Order: sequence, then structure tokens, then C-alpha cells
Amino acid sequence: MSTHPKASPLLKPDWRYVEKISLEDFTRGDWALLNAQRSQYYAEEQARQVLRMLADSEHDTTFGYQVNNYRHSLQSATMAHRDGLDEEDVVVALLHDIGFIACPQRHGEFAAALLGAYVSERNEWMLRRHAIFQDVHAHHHPDVDPNARERWRGHPHFEWAATFVARYDQATVDPGYECAPLSFFEPMVARIFARPQRRAPMPD
Repeated sequence: MSTHPKASPLLKPDWRYVEKISLEDFTRGDWALLNAQRSQYYAEEQARQVLRMLADSEHDTTFGYQVNNYRHSLQSATMAHRDGLDEEDVVVALLHDIGFIACPQRHGEFAAALLGAYVSERNEWMLRRHAIFQDVHAHHHPDVDPNARERWRGHPHFEWAATFVARYDQATVDPGYECAPLSFFEPMVARIFARPQRRAPMPD
């Protein structure tokens, strides 16, 4: 137990705090304690917090689309599931736009950073670029280059990115589409985030 009255609660009652207030003062034993508790914490909390991010947007307004981002995400995942895609692809569909409001200009990179350690390179590549692949469908948009995706033509994941965007992104803004509830996808999200993580590359 921490002796400080303002300490945040621990996830488990039998866990212990590192009570030092500067990382420079942590001992090898302190880091061992944190690492032992960290893996279980992530296993229980990561998927829950990601799902909460999406759930919190359920009643959001829109700036003109007939569905908000929450409904777009459910529609995308529901269509992917009904089309028989595997569980990873369904979860990717559910979360591909999770940063659309909070990080609009780089929401593809946001999703790739969130999911990249748990999904295939194919899906990480697609997530990072999907907004650019969407431009080819915005025929009358004055500010996009419909040929921007062509720089990647010939890449092994190009066709998957093109297919995903055509089927599960640009065509999933239908207010009349009957979606599965978020609860249907929750176990899938939990299983994806329970996978061993791929090591992230060092930043340039």
C-alpha cells in the first residue's frame, strides 16, 4: 500500500506501488516489480480502454455524414464479418478510424500505431495509408489527388488496401444499415490485443 493519500488505485489488491517519485531513483527491484505487474495490467486493460474510446463516441454528432464515426466503425466491422473476413480483419475494420476525430489528418497513422504490434504487416500497411487510398473515390472533392495512391502500385499490399477502402471504408456511411452491436466485437478485440506484440521499430 502507498502511504500517500492521493495515490491512484492499483488494479489488483495484492499489487504493490513503487513509491519513489522520480524514475531516476528506481532500483532494479522496482523495475522488476513494475514489469511483473505491467503484463497482466495490459492484458486486462488495453482492450478495455480501446473499446471505451470507441464506445464514448456512440452519441457524437457529425459534421455532415449521415452516420457518426461510431456507426461508421460498426458498419465497417459488421460488413467485414458478414463477408467472412477473419477476426483480425474484422477488428481492423472496427478500429481503422478510431482516431478520425481526435487526430483527423493522421488518423491512419494513429490506427497503425495502435494496432500495428498485434496485426499483420499487411494490415498495418493498409491502416497507415487507407485515407490516401480513399481519395480515388472522392470524385468531386476539390482538395484531394485521386491518383495519390499510385505511388504504391505494385506493392504487395496495394490490392488489399484498395479492396478494404472500397468495400469497408468509403461505402460504410449508410444510416439504414443494420449493424451488430459493439458488444459482439468485444471478445474479438480482446483476443487481438492478447496476442504477443511484434517489436516496434526504432524511430528514425
